[in-house]
Amino acid sequence: MNHVLLMMGGSGTRFGAEIPKQFIEVEGQPVFSYVMDKYDRFNKIDSIVLVCHAEWVDYADSWAKKLKIAKYVGTIAGGSTRSGSVRNGLRRLAEFANESDVVLIHDATHPYLDEGSTADAIRATQEHGAATLGRKQFDTVYRTDSDGSLREVVPREEIVSGASPELFTFGPIHRIYEQASEEDLERFTSAGAIALANDIPMKVISTDYVNLKITYRHDMELFERLFHGYYFKG
Repeated sequence: MNHVLLMMGGSGTRFGAEIPKQFIEVEGQPVFSYVMDKYDRFNKIDSIVLVCHAEWVDYADSWAKKLKIAKYVGTIAGGSTRSGSVRNGLRRLAEFANESDVVLIHDATHPYLDEGSTADAIRATQEHGAATLGRKQFDTVYRTDSDGSLREVVPREEIVSGASPELFTFGPIHRIYEQASEEDLERFTSAGAIALANDIPMKVISTDYVNLKITYRHDMELFERLFHGYYFKG
């Protein structure tokens, strides 16, 4: 079985809004609800767990029920760090997930679902233990010095920008998070980082979606412009 942890615990301080960006409404629904609905309709997915700040649990839960998300199993409060929130989500999945199941960790501020590449990533995870979507780089990539000066050209074929979701075989990643110290949870800001630190190699599956992450206000403006024609067409 395949399970989604939809992560939306950020406070949105860089975005500068009164509420976290994942809860801002676009055409009458909060941003996170569109990705949740896409996963609900995706035939490769069996369950969806929402992870958010404790103050927003009831709000997220109400939207999941309002939209009649069939695969929704609940909303839980995150931790004090991103990794702590992932650990809480994995603990919820541990109530019903099997050792060999696949868990997809998707950041709600990446407001899209590339179904074709995600299906490929699920298969790669079943074969290799972990995978992530990534977008190849087509522009020249540089490494800079600490003062902001260009230092060298980095071969762009070696670089990808991370996208959502990151995928793992449930049993191993659950144990890693349970055994991690609080210092490790503070230090590692992504599931991919903590997996690599524990010698879990990740296959990169290419995605051709615009790799938009909503961080600043202009990102939301771009999302709204692309909404009908790209991210949520059909």
